[in-house]
Amino acid sequence: MSDARFDAVSLLNRTAHTVFGIVSAVDPVNHAVRVRLQPDDVETGWLPDMGGVQAGDLRLSCPSAPGTHVVLQPLEGDGEHLVVTGAVYDTVVTAPVSPWTGRVAQPGEMLVRAGCGAPPVTPGQLPGGPSGNGDWWHVGPDDVAVGAGNARMVIQNDEIRLSVGGGALVLGPSGLTVTGGDVRTDQHSLNDHVPVLGTEKTEGPTG
Repeated sequence: MSDARFDAVSLLNRTAHTVFGIVSAVDPVNHAVRVRLQPDDVETGWLPDMGGVQAGDLRLSCPSAPGTHVVLQPLEGDGEHLVVTGAVYDTVVTAPVSPWTGRVAQPGEMLVRAGCGAPPVTPGQLPGGPSGNGDWWHVGPDDVAVGAGNARMVIQNDEIRLSVGGGALVLGPSGLTVTGGDVRTDQHSLNDHVPVLGTEKTEGPTG
């Protein structure tokens, strides 16, 4: 006499269900991926990559990179027709840290950061190193911050701040302030400009 529990487990394992996998190949033109299903490490055919996608008049594209840990779901319970519905963090590929706040995105925030380092593709391979010049975009409850390398822009309730290295430009209710550098046009420099009064030259800018 067989145990009904073993029959139930056997039936469950034959039923298509949500599984994890590792992206093994990417077709960015068609937004499709091949995935090694876990834990059997069996590679699929080309599957639609639905994570980070918006189609229509407004379109969003974020193809998964090889080595990305993803979630696959069967369409209408059919294990022969899987789609990638999202990516997950793991112990190797962790959530990015914001250059603006110095921590990962908190509830109520959204962080997009490029150049975090490519995930490992094969077992034992180390992840790629982060890029110091990677672009990032952090939306929080009090401000929006955007950066690329040594440049950044922060928009707050009553202030817009642009900075590159030691130079900064701040636009606020009281006006425009420039610090750490010169103000130049294609013909003049504010620091080097000496106004002319009649036939006499005045002193350079002060204050």
